[in-house]
Amino acid sequence: MGRTAVVVGGGIGGLAAAIGLRRVGWEVTVVERAAVLDDAGAGISLAANGLRALDELGVGTAVRAASRGQYTGGTRTPSGRWLARLDGTALERAVGTPIVGIPRATLHRLLRDALPAGTLLTGVAAGPVRLTGTDTVRVGRGDTVLDADLLVAADGIRSPVRGLLFPAHPGPVHTGATVLRALTAHPVELTTDFELTWGGGAEFGHIAFLDGRAEWHAVLDLPAGTRFTDPSAALRRRFAGWHDPIPALLDATPPDAVLQHDVHELRAPLPSFTAGRTVLLGDAAHAMTPHLGQGACQALEDAVTLAAALAAGPTVEAGLARYDAVRRPRAQAVARAARQARRLGQGLSHPLAVALRDTAMRLTPSRASTRMILRHHRWTPPRLG
Repeated sequence: MGRTAVVVGGGIGGLAAAIGLRRVGWEVTVVERAAVLDDAGAGISLAANGLRALDELGVGTAVRAASRGQYTGGTRTPSGRWLARLDGTALERAVGTPIVGIPRATLHRLLRDALPAGTLLTGVAAGPVRLTGTDTVRVGRGDTVLDADLLVAADGIRSPVRGLLFPAHPGPVHTGATVLRALTAHPVELTTDFELTWGGGAEFGHIAFLDGRAEWHAVLDLPAGTRFTDPSAALRRRFAGWHDPIPALLDATPPDAVLQHDVHELRAPLPSFTAGRTVLLGDAAHAMTPHLGQGACQALEDAVTLAAALAAGPTVEAGLARYDAVRRPRAQAVARAARQARRLGQGLSHPLAVALRDTAMRLTPSRASTRMILRHHRWTPPRLG
């Protein structure tokens, strides 16, 4: 079996896939079209399944050292009333680790550092991908061409490779929401590690980081393409009267630091994550709404599972068949759960529906809430040696 791979896409999933493949003996090149890798406005939460994947990739210790555990917080109403409390200690007892928060740029740097110099090629368009038959794949790179035994498409929600493999698939659809997010410019005094606040058709949340700064995000029900000339002012109006520390988080953010993206998902499940010697990974395979915080964790699961499946041999095709059989049911189930979480959370706008949801959440025992979280966090990675 040949052991050369090209990974298209240098995000979290693509880098993790490259690390995993190298750990099982593959030669890997990652091509990333962006010349500058900059995710400065974003933070990320990693649950036990994502951290265990990182452990198997050999970077879990470094990621934990750069992260802040989420032990306190939960879900609130705009007035500040608690709907559900986060019991990070109970989660840690159950799965061996709390959820952690880390700047996305820090996680990305740690993944890059785990690869040899020259593995990641930035500012390089993948060019036309040509599937040359069962033996090799070919990726154009400027005036040169990369031939490989495997193509890993980690090229995001609008994956050109996915479009080539499954031209009849409808592709990503808008969920009806947009997200604005930013990192604070300086430390903010916070009393919790993580919070979500749900109002009618709106959500505001924060993740606290090790250095005292925080990432905040606001999810709003808005038509696709809606943009604000002054996002900070629009957010202050929309969240006027919402509880602390929301005003402080907005005050600690420079207006030009706010990023905005419409929220899309792959609502129609793919019939396969593989075709020939090409495999889809991360958002290219199963882009989901962010309402369970599982997007990156599922991409990390993909990366470890792919490496283990290929290491088991005896052929690339056999390994990819194992990957698809393991990953597609789980990732698509998590995507469905994330969609349902949006419908029951930020997606509710009618006052009666919001009131019924809030009452149900307040009456749900904390143990039941913990069990619901653990349903997705409990995952044992395959060993990579």
